[in-house]
Amino acid sequence: MQTPADGRGTGIPPILLLPAGLGLAFLLLPLVGLLVRTPWSELGTLLSRPAVLEALRLSLVTATAATAICLVLGVPLAWVLARATVPGVRLVRALLTLPLVLPPVVGGVALLLLLGRRGLIGQHLYDWFGLSLPFTSTAVVLSQAFVAMPFLVIAVEGALRGADRRFEDAAATLGAGRWLIFRRVTLPLVAPGISAGAVLCFARALGEFGATITFAGNFPGVTRTMPLSVYLALETDPQAAIVLALVLLLVSVLILLALRGRWLNGVGS
Repeated sequence: MQTPADGRGTGIPPILLLPAGLGLAFLLLPLVGLLVRTPWSELGTLLSRPAVLEALRLSLVTATAATAICLVLGVPLAWVLARATVPGVRLVRALLTLPLVLPPVVGGVALLLLLGRRGLIGQHLYDWFGLSLPFTSTAVVLSQAFVAMPFLVIAVEGALRGADRRFEDAAATLGAGRWLIFRRVTLPLVAPGISAGAVLCFARALGEFGATITFAGNFPGVTRTMPLSVYLALETDPQAAIVLALVLLLVSVLILLALRGRWLNGVGS
């Protein structure tokens, strides 16, 4: 039976097979190379180092905190962008994408100029409260949240725009208030989008490097996350760098597997 020329059904245009295969190889072969070059015999020894465990703990804690901040601030922001009709919403949406295209180092410099001891806000925090944010664990969280929040907002906004508002209208006609509609109707409808955004947000925060090293520095046990540890180890101990990179890869895979039902199935449905 001849395959349809337009590629419908199960047919795939042959001209797409080669670039598709090259694209798949481009994405997977570096990971294969990492697995092949991993010193499996020394894995236990390298992973048991206190510096590695501390960096892993710090990365998980700060990425979780950053994701929580993004959820608290990003979901309402996505709601406004998806439902508001006031002028300026398009401009806000365009500005929101800036952290996605900015080099992370530029984001770190921007945070430093805003929240540093001589920053626009940081100088007042230091003068009034003696609070200095740069080069602290809090700075790590803020750096991660800054670069990761757009992923959450875009995912949730897309889910809100795709949600069928007839269910909300039906609940309103039955006498439900706005808060009840939001809690019992809207949130369940957009829950897959929120889960997808949270996964992307956490993964982005976990792998953040540029803004972190610029705004938070690289201090063991305080701001040295796993990506910073990989960079540092690559210069002095390449085998340890490979193991640290493997840990980040495994953590990312576990996150995706744990949420695959709510993310992949929910978004694809």
